[in-house]
Amino acid sequence: MSMFLAWVVFPLVLLALCAGLGLLVDLLSARRLPGALVLPVGLAAMIVVGELTTAAAATAKLTVPVLLLLAVLGAGLSLPWRFGRPDPWLVAAAFGVFCVFAAPVVLSGSPTFAGYIKLDDTATWFALTDRFMEHGHGIGGLEPSTYRATLEFNLAGGYPVGTFVPFGAAQKLVGGDLAWVFQPYVAFLATMLALPLWEMLGGLLPSRRVRAFAVFIAAQPALLFGYSLWGGVKEVGAAAGVALVAALAPAAVRPGARSRDVVPLAIACGALAAQLSVGGLAWIGPALLAVAAIAVSRFGWRSALRLALPFALLLGAFAIPAVVHGLLPPSAEPLTDPHSLGNLVAPLKVVQALGIWPSGDFRFDPEPSVITAVLIAVGLASAAFGLWLAWRRRSLALLLYASSLLAAGALVLVGSPWNGGKALATASPVVLSLAIAGAASLLRVDRVTGVVLVVAIAGGVIWSNVLAYGGASLAPYGQLSELQQIGERYAGQGPALMTEYNPYGARHFLRNLDAEGASELRVREIPLAAGGTAEKGEAVDTDELALPGLFEYRTLVLRRSPVRSRPPLPYRLVWSGKYYEVWQRPADFEGPLPEHLALGGRLEPAAVPKCAEVGGLGELALLHRLPGAHLVAARHAPVYDATDGTLELPRAGRYAAWLLGSVRGDVELWIDGHKTGEARQQLENEGSFVELGESQLGGGTHEVELRFGGADLHPGSGGFPRPATGPLLFSPAGEAPGELVTVPIEGSRRLCGKPWDWIEAVGSG
Repeated sequence: MSMFLAWVVFPLVLLALCAGLGLLVDLLSARRLPGALVLPVGLAAMIVVGELTTAAAATAKLTVPVLLLLAVLGAGLSLPWRFGRPDPWLVAAAFGVFCVFAAPVVLSGSPTFAGYIKLDDTATWFALTDRFMEHGHGIGGLEPSTYRATLEFNLAGGYPVGTFVPFGAAQKLVGGDLAWVFQPYVAFLATMLALPLWEMLGGLLPSRRVRAFAVFIAAQPALLFGYSLWGGVKEVGAAAGVALVAALAPAAVRPGARSRDVVPLAIACGALAAQLSVGGLAWIGPALLAVAAIAVSRFGWRSALRLALPFALLLGAFAIPAVVHGLLPPSAEPLTDPHSLGNLVAPLKVVQALGIWPSGDFRFDPEPSVITAVLIAVGLASAAFGLWLAWRRRSLALLLYASSLLAAGALVLVGSPWNGGKALATASPVVLSLAIAGAASLLRVDRVTGVVLVVAIAGGVIWSNVLAYGGASLAPYGQLSELQQIGERYAGQGPALMTEYNPYGARHFLRNLDAEGASELRVREIPLAAGGTAEKGEAVDTDELALPGLFEYRTLVLRRSPVRSRPPLPYRLVWSGKYYEVWQRPADFEGPLPEHLALGGRLEPAAVPKCAEVGGLGELALLHRLPGAHLVAARHAPVYDATDGTLELPRAGRYAAWLLGSVRGDVELWIDGHKTGEARQQLENEGSFVELGESQLGGGTHEVELRFGGADLHPGSGGFPRPATGPLLFSPAGEAPGELVTVPIEGSRRLCGKPWDWIEAVGSG
C-alpha cells in the first residue's frame, strides 16, 4: 500500500463518513451541534451503528453500506451546510495533533505501524476487525489455527469491538490490508480528541490563537502518545470519547432543554460502552451523576425525568450488543489482579498522568530526574489552578471532564497495574488540559509568568514525545508485506506452520492458510522432538520438532536464515523471497514418515554423524519395513563466524552477512576498510537474523567491523532493544538450500565423516 493511500485517502474517507453521520445526528438533535463536535459525534455514531450491525453474522456485511447510506443521508439533508468556513485555528490545532501522532510512521517512509515486538495486541486487533466486519462475533466454519484461537478467546468471548468499527469500515472502502492503515486510524482518533478539547477550553481561553496552541499540547500527553506507539488504539479512542461526553453534557441541562437534546450525549455514551464495555460507563459515571443533579435542581424532578427517560432508552438500545456478548469478557480477568503487570516493568506512577515524562519509554524513569520533577511540579500546580479557574468561571464542560479523574483514580486503586496504566493514559489529557489552560489563562494577567508556565509545560510535553519518537518500535514493512503476499498467494493451501514467533503472521496475514505458530496460540499440539512444546516467543527449527506433529502441516512458512535446517522430505521449496521461504509437502501425502537423524545445533547447522548413527538409521528403516528404503542426506551451506572481527574464508566467492538480533537506527558492515552492507530499523523477535548484504570476497583472512549509529532524526533510532551484538555469520550467497544426496541402505558408510544437516531413511513412495 502506498503512503498516499494510507495517510491521505484513508483519513479523508474517515473524515467524510464522520461528517455525514455527524450532520445526521445534528438534524436529530433539538439544538445545533457546535461545529467542532460534528466530526467526533459522527465517529461515535459510526461506532454505535456498527456495533449493532456487526452483532449478528447476518447483518455484519451490511455495516459499510449502512454507514455509507447514513452518511450520504446526513450530508444531503443538511444542505446547504450551515458550518461555512472552518475556524482556521481549530483546523491548525487538529491537523497539528494528527501530524504529531503520524510522525513516527510517516517519517519512516513506509506505511507501517508502531509497537512491534513491544506488545503483540495489535495483531489481535487485526484478527478481530477482519472477522467481525464480515461475520459478526461468530467463529463457525474456521479450521483449527492461531487465527481461530485468537478469535475464540476474544471475539467469541465478548471482547468489545466498538473501537474497530470505523477502522474496519474505512479500510473496506479504501482497500489494502488493515495493518497499513492502523497507525493513520490511531492518529485520526487523536484528532477526534482535539476537537472536544477546543470546545471545552473556550470558556477559559477566549483567544482562538492561544486556545489552538493549548489544544495542540493538551491532546498529546506523553503517556497517551506512548501508548499510541504501543498500538494503544483503545486508550486513544477512549480518551476522545470521555472528552466528547464532557463537551456534550452541558447541552442537556441548558434552559429550555428538550428530550432531543440528549440524543448526541446518548450516542457518545453508547460509543464508550461499545469501546470499553461496562468500563466505558464507569468513566462517565461521575459526569452523568453531576448532570442528573444539575437537571433536578434546575428543572425539578418531572422535567429532569423527561430528559432522563429518552436518554436511558437510547443508551440501553446502544448497549444491547455489549450486554448480549458479555459485560466482562474473559480478557478482563487480569485487570483486577494486583500482580498483573502485562508488558509493564513496574506499576506506572500517578504523576505520569500529567503528560510530562521524558524517558523515551514510559515504563522507565526519566533522566535527568531533577528537571523532570520541576516540570511535573509546575504542571501539577498549573492543573490545580486550571481546575479552580474552571470552577470560578462555571465552565461546566471542563468540570465534568475533570470528574472523570475520579473514575481513573478508582481504576488505579482497585485495578491491576496493567489496567491502572491504561487508566492513567486515558485520563492524561484531562490533567494536561487543566494544566495548559491554567498556564495560558495567566497570559492576560501576568504575561511573563504565563509565558514561563506555558513554555515549561509545552516544552516538557514536546521533549517527552520527541524522545518517544526516537524510541518507537516500527514493524518491518518489507518483512510483513512478504507475509501478506504469501497469505494471498497460498490461501486455502493449509494448514501452515510458522517456526518463528511472529503473531502478525500467524494471527492475521496467514489467516487464510489456517496458520499456527509453533510458539504462539495453538489449537494443534506441536511437540518438540526432545519433549514438551515451545515456549511463547521462542523460535524453533524444523529439526527440533517431532515429525508427526510437523507433518500435520502441508505448508511451512520459514524465515530465511544462515543456520536454518532444510525441512524433511517430502517438503520442497515452492517460493522464496528476501525474508521468507515457503515449503510444501504433497497435499495427498499419507506417509510413512521418514526416519530422521537431526544433526548440528542452533548456530551450527551441520555436524558429522557417527557411522553407528547412520547405520542405525538404515536398520530402523528395514525394521519399519519402509518400501524401497534408502538414505537421503541434506547438505548445508557452510557458515563462518566473524563475531570476533576476523573472517576466515577457505575460497573466494560471494558471501551474505547475517547479524542475529534487532537493529535500531543504522548499522554498517565494513570489511577490510570498505563498507559492504548496512541495515536500518529492523526489529526482530527471538532467533531471527538481519541480512546486511552480499559481497564478493577472496579466500583468506578479512577484518570485519560493525559500526552502529546512535539516535538521529529517524523515528525509532533510539530506545530499546539495544543494538544486536551477534553472532555475525557469513554464508555463501545464492546456493540452493539443502542439496540432497541419495545412497542405498548398504552404502550408508559413504555418509560417514562428512558434515550434514540431517540424514533420513525414506521409502520409494
